[in-house]
Amino acid sequence: MESSYHRRRHRTWCCSFAVPPSSPDNPPFKPRRPKPEAQSKPTLSSSVPNSPQSSKSTCRIAARIDPRRILSPGRVSPIEDALPDPSPLLDSAPRSRSFRAPVTNPIPPPPMNSAADVSVGVSDGFDVRMSLRGKNGGCIVLELNSVILCANSEVFAGLIGDYRKGSSSSGSNKMCRIEVPEVDNLGVFRETIELMFEEDVPKRLLNIGVYRSIDVLEVSAGIMFTKGVFSCLQYLEAVPWTEEEEEKLRNLFTRFKFDDETTRDILGRLYLHDSEDSKPNVARQLVWSITTCVNANARNELKSLVKGLLCKSSVYEKNHLDLSKDDLYSVCHSCIDSLISLFEEASGTVPNERLTKKDTNKPMIERISTQVDNINWLLEIMLDGQIAEDFVDIWSDQKQLLKMHDNASPMVRYELSRVSAILFVAMATRKLQCRMEVRSGLLQAWFAPMLLDFGWLQRCRKGLDIKVLQDAMGQTLLTLPLKQQHTLFMEWFHHFSRHGTECPNLSKAFQIWWRRSFLRGSETHAIESR
Repeated sequence: MESSYHRRRHRTWCCSFAVPPSSPDNPPFKPRRPKPEAQSKPTLSSSVPNSPQSSKSTCRIAARIDPRRILSPGRVSPIEDALPDPSPLLDSAPRSRSFRAPVTNPIPPPPMNSAADVSVGVSDGFDVRMSLRGKNGGCIVLELNSVILCANSEVFAGLIGDYRKGSSSSGSNKMCRIEVPEVDNLGVFRETIELMFEEDVPKRLLNIGVYRSIDVLEVSAGIMFTKGVFSCLQYLEAVPWTEEEEEKLRNLFTRFKFDDETTRDILGRLYLHDSEDSKPNVARQLVWSITTCVNANARNELKSLVKGLLCKSSVYEKNHLDLSKDDLYSVCHSCIDSLISLFEEASGTVPNERLTKKDTNKPMIERISTQVDNINWLLEIMLDGQIAEDFVDIWSDQKQLLKMHDNASPMVRYELSRVSAILFVAMATRKLQCRMEVRSGLLQAWFAPMLLDFGWLQRCRKGLDIKVLQDAMGQTLLTLPLKQQHTLFMEWFHHFSRHGTECPNLSKAFQIWWRRSFLRGSETHAIESR
């Protein structure tokens, strides 16, 4: 029993955790042999939720008490299961689990001296003995005041009321016994009962924390402790939750139904109640904001965040991240248009009156690199969603960019080959499957620019694995018909002979093409096997 409740002026409950040891002051009690007629009386059981995690256990109320076992408040009170019960167990089982918020503030418990008005024949107002038995063993005995219990819990009020009717008709005034078996968490159930006698419930909930308060809310709902339910909901709505606490609360709301007025604010944090028509396209707004972000550090951080939310392997549900293929391609077209405008500006073909201060406050190389980063980021999202096939056609059709690539500075034009590199690697690693015509169009358009820009790609890798890129280019070439392979491999051979390491090394793929083109039959098979 907690010592703080001994020091209160009005003691309304006490508890014990085990049977006290034998001592001179507390000799062991030997029950009398029951009378034969007392053993044949029928008994009934009544069910009382005793969660957390359990709401189907039974609560048996008995008037079993021997006058010699009524102890003074604060004393350990063992339960003698062998003692015969002269009165039947009572059956009263409220089933409702719906709660409504009080119209006004909850009515405080009646003054403690009102317990004297209840004619129970027990000193100091302790007229209910509640025994909590845990599933895994252990027992807690609480000696409580029936007035407080009835004022706070509809379940206990019904059980105690039925007992009073039975005891008044028989003319006996004995302590009411309530037994709650199969309790999952004895500490939580005891704390819930203690709240009925607590003057400052919000302060008590603040001390026990969110996770424990959810358990207390579950027990309060099970025993119809309306004040406890309302106080827990108010506290939980006002504090932040961890993901574990949020999931625990979400599970609780699937098992208990509360009044909408009481839980509106909490449910607003758990669920999105807007209709599909009124729901904004949040994912599209996020993508647009990132591609137009001017702060490089913030842009990189947000890219990592949003990509993690949108990727297929994300742990988050994608129901509300309604980013469609059309949305992605719309943003992608915008980035390509901006890239074309920047290359026009770099080539001096854009009139000065069309340039704004926003366009000229950063170096050209940085602005071009930012747009290429945006395109590659969108392309990674498309590849993860397996919707990147159309982008290969779009990139192969950029005749204007290809024309400006021939005339642009090598320090700028190599940025375009960074996009082509992502596509070559995706095809070689089988993340992107395209028709032969599409693969051929991509290589016909961007293979030669890649040969020119490879030296700059080696110096400014920006996360690109050069060895992987070289292997990917060779593997992609080998997916074409042999006639087209001949043209592109010979172009590479001449370029490599002039520029050496400034050109990708496709020797391995070149050997495979040579054997397939000029060696026949079993010889080719034997060589490729080795």
